[in-house]
Amino acid sequence: MFKILFICHGNICRSTMAESVMTHLVKKAHLEHMFEINSAATSREEIGNSPHYGTVNELRYRGVPVVPHRAVQMTKADYEYYDYLIGMDTANIRNMNRIADGDPEGKIYKLLSFAGESFDVADPWYTGDFAATYRDVTKGCEALLKQLTEKA
Repeated sequence: MFKILFICHGNICRSTMAESVMTHLVKKAHLEHMFEINSAATSREEIGNSPHYGTVNELRYRGVPVVPHRAVQMTKADYEYYDYLIGMDTANIRNMNRIADGDPEGKIYKLLSFAGESFDVADPWYTGDFAATYRDVTKGCEALLKQLTEKA
């Protein structure tokens, strides 16, 4: 089983979108038995809050069910538990490494790296462009699913 934790700053926009998109892709492929998917924040700013309405609206527009979720913060124990801890941008990666005291097992990745890109997934909290975030998240999740199912 692949245990994946998607991570962004607040856990209400990008990481919850990635959690919902990846869950949807896995269900469409009938691979639920192979995956555990969740999301978290590097900050405490949005703890307990539900996904941002922009994320919810974009997912609904795209026909992707929204996974029920309340924002939580990543912990060092998450590093031990999950196989893949996937950040949305360079700042997330830096904060994830701080929380985990480094990445000795090589579990921390940036989402778009699975699609062969070094770009950050732009934060729609600042850009307001949830459609662009959805495109990037979907590109990263599709590439991640492809790589993991080829490993299985």
